[in-house]
Amino acid sequence: MSTPLLEVEGLRTTFSTDNGELTAVDGIDFSVNEGETVCIVGESGSGKTVATESVTRIIKEPPGRVEGSVRFKGRDLLAMSEPELRTIRGYEIAHIFQNPQEAMNHCYTVGWQIVEAIQIHRDISDEEARAKAIDLMDKVGIANASSRFDDYPHEFSGGQKQRVMIAMALVGDPDLLIADEPTTALDVTVQAQILRLLEELQEEFDMGILFVTHDLGVVAEIADRIVVMYAGKVMERGDVLDIFERPAHPYTQRLLNCLPEIGARKGGIPGTLPDPIDPPDGCRFAPRCEHAVDACVTGDQPEEIEVNPGQRASCVHYRPGRDDSVVRDGIPNASADEEGVSSADD
Repeated sequence: MSTPLLEVEGLRTTFSTDNGELTAVDGIDFSVNEGETVCIVGESGSGKTVATESVTRIIKEPPGRVEGSVRFKGRDLLAMSEPELRTIRGYEIAHIFQNPQEAMNHCYTVGWQIVEAIQIHRDISDEEARAKAIDLMDKVGIANASSRFDDYPHEFSGGQKQRVMIAMALVGDPDLLIADEPTTALDVTVQAQILRLLEELQEEFDMGILFVTHDLGVVAEIADRIVVMYAGKVMERGDVLDIFERPAHPYTQRLLNCLPEIGARKGGIPGTLPDPIDPPDGCRFAPRCEHAVDACVTGDQPEEIEVNPGQRASCVHYRPGRDDSVVRDGIPNASADEEGVSSADD
């Protein structure tokens, strides 16, 4: 197997606060291959955004501190100087942020902002940069791109602003695109258009995509692999079909049971996320888990155990000698299957 485009190991991001050290991301691993879409999912506050912003070190340091290993095309980004990192950030690795309304400067035209992004990384004339910007606006589906070049952000709809942000992310033909909740504020029709656009651009540029979302409906549409995060830790990882059809960790099962199409058999997830300054011992999800036993609340987060080929879960119930049916019975629609009721009969 070829070396991953992005390989993250032992990533830990902390922030100094008046109340103590806050641990937002606590020793996680994940990878992204060329042309692959990996989705990081979990509740708000799980550490998803901090994890992706730590990759390119756009976390403000201090008060933040990023540790571990982040290798991009074999180079450790965390070992680079800021000038070295600037040659990669926004060029070989591009970000799309979750709120284009706030990410854009409303005092400047849309075209000027794209030109600025181009000229930061390329030594080209204003005329060449303008032509490149118009081409990018056209590529992301902005109608009449040349005439809209001099329009201001407030003259664009939410979906058009997100397309502009995607155009800005493409200025360097990036190898890796990090998309943080890029469809959250959009209606479902525009959301589908943006997702389709990302798929088309990925195919054209052969980009790897690291996609952050709490929307499992979006994940089902675009993901190749899924990393499930909770309270700064990875609970489960695997191929998209395995995670949706055979979720192993109780937290993943609870997330899926919140989907309307699955039926929300058990309702939402009781309780709240733990305090990131003083997290609980053992499994971070144990205080909210109906299957928690004594082994779940001692020591560190349980090691990840392979529950199916390519699928791993951080849960003590999959350790040798334990009865994993305790948690496997929580798989969405499991009771319906046992009663011989197929999804087509519902």
